[in-house]
Formats: sequence, C-alpha cells, structure tokens
Amino acid sequence: MKSNEYSIAQLKKRINELSESELESFFELETRVGAIKIKEQQLKVYEKQKQLIDTYNDMLLYEKKYFGKVIAGIDEVGRGPLAGPVVACAVILNESHAYYGLNDSKQMSKVNRAKIEADLLQHVTYSIGIATETEIDEINIYEATKVAMNRAIKGLPILPDVLLIDAMKLGTGLIEESIIKGDATSISIAAASVIAKEYRDRLMVDYAKQYPGYDFEYNAGYGTKKHLEGLTNKGVTPIHRKTFEPIKSMLNEM
Repeated sequence: MKSNEYSIAQLKKRINELSESELESFFELETRVGAIKIKEQQLKVYEKQKQLIDTYNDMLLYEKKYFGKVIAGIDEVGRGPLAGPVVACAVILNESHAYYGLNDSKQMSKVNRAKIEADLLQHVTYSIGIATETEIDEINIYEATKVAMNRAIKGLPILPDVLLIDAMKLGTGLIEESIIKGDATSISIAAASVIAKEYRDRLMVDYAKQYPGYDFEYNAGYGTKKHLEGLTNKGVTPIHRKTFEPIKSMLNEM
C-alpha cells in the first residue's frame, strides 16, 4: 500500500513503522499537502537520529584507543556551589552500549538526562564517591574533588585498566587519560557526568526539605538570588561551605 491509500490520521500512526529506505517509495504517489508535511517531519526525525549516532561515535575516540581494556569514565559534579558535597561517579559501560543522546550533562535537557540516567543505571557498572562540605573546607575544593573521584573508583566492583578522567590527574598507578572537556568528548565520562549530576540533584532536593528557604531544590546549592536571600534571612546551615564567599565573610562578621 502507498501513503495515498491512508487517511492523514492513519498516516500519523503508520509513519513510525517505516524505515528511512521505505519512505520515498511509500510516498511516491502522494499529492496531499498534509501527507507531504508528515513525510518531511519524518525526514527531520531520521536526520536528528543520524546526528545523535554520529555524535555518539565521535565520543568513542578514547574508548576505541583502549579497546579490549576495562575502561572507567570519571567525572564530578558540584565544584562551584556554596552548599552541599562534591559528587563523583565512576562508570564502566556495558559492552553493547548505545545511549544515543548521551552527552555532557550540562548540555542535556532535564527530561532527556533523567531518561538516559534510568537506562544507564540498569546496564552499566558504576560507583558514587562523595567529599563532604567539611572536607572541602579542610583541604580545598580541588583536593576534595580528587578524594571523591578516588572513592568512586575504589567503590567499583571491578578494577579498571584505564581511567578516562575529566580534566584531572589522580595518580592511581592505572593508565590515566586526563581529558579537557571530557564530558563532551568521551562517552564514558559523559555517562559519569549524567549519573553524578542526577545523584547530586536528588541529594540537594532532600536537603531542601531539611533546610527550607534556600531554594536548594532548584539551585542545587549554587549562589542564585534566592539562595543568597536565604543566607541573609536564615543564616548559614551545616551544609554550607564555610570557606566559600560570601559565607566566609558572613561568618567573620558574626
């Protein structure tokens, strides 16, 4: 059957069953404006799918470099906030992975990030590492980030051969690749980025219930206007980083 044998309503359902190679012949006798529009929309869907696949394949550069070895991608979330811990994640992807749409967590929509995370959690091997606000204040955020990353690696049930790390060197004795903008360059690091961000965002939502008035559920501890207003009106909480401004100055004035 050809497209002109279907109503427009039927076409909207049928179109999703067609492969790209079938599309042209299916619509070859079509003259209706509405039907041609459906065809053009479907062509855009195919083009977007191609772009996602191409991007994914481009982000396999380092994974291909170490083909045959156990690779863990490492990333962190939460260096910049005024409150809450820094959270790192180590991820070993499953062998037949194809998480199209996966990218640097900051570049993904909240809906797409949550969807990809749910898929990742079902199939990958991963571990979370945390460095607390107290540790951040004691050893600085850079060193605390390394602590969180090392904890994530140690939590893996499998010892990796290779670590792909977002812009850090950890000195683990394993093969390490420190990759600038790794979460947008390596699919393994991107996976770690997504899981770490979703984990930390949920943690900050929980903190929002414990410490209301700082808008933690929306700002994840970053210094937004509402967060700063909360600091002015309600003061510093136990989860605030005491060495970060303006908190440091507020405490000095007390």
